[in-house]
Amino acid sequence: MALRYLNSFISSEAFKNAGRELTDGVPRLVKFVCCLQLTKTHLLTVVLTYGPSMLPTLGLTGNLCLAERISTRFEKLGVGDVVLLRSPDVPKKIVTKRLVAVEGQSVTYIVDPKNSDTSETLVVPKGHVWVEGDNIYESNDSRKFGPVPYGLLQGRVFWRIWPPKDFGSLVQSKGKDSVS
Repeated sequence: MALRYLNSFISSEAFKNAGRELTDGVPRLVKFVCCLQLTKTHLLTVVLTYGPSMLPTLGLTGNLCLAERISTRFEKLGVGDVVLLRSPDVPKKIVTKRLVAVEGQSVTYIVDPKNSDTSETLVVPKGHVWVEGDNIYESNDSRKFGPVPYGLLQGRVFWRIWPPKDFGSLVQSKGKDSVS
């Protein structure tokens, strides 16, 4: 009995129309997903930042931000930009830091800000950048792992979406020295 109902449903016009809609819709869905992936990989991505490293610029409990990936490809990042980079310590982890110096620039930094005022100066080597968290007391950054290869940079964070009270641009207008 159930088999007869199933056969009549399969031969019905509604089933045939559903099949046509499905075969028309699947290619559109695949194209849409491919466009999303290309956009996320090469143009723009949404990132969730959290932790004490970038306090007070980015919150401790999490900020939802937009990051563009074009600046890193064309080497148009500037000193003062907030950047995404693949962590030199934990390669699967993406971290958010501020770009402090680019290749050829001299940087003076406090070696261990929690315990002393000892500072060192170095020139950032070719093909590298120097990144630091805004909260120097709670940041794992270039002061610990040294200059970062430019290839580890993943994008530039430019807009905060969440929390709503902080909605807006993260771009600094003063003193941007371009990498190129």
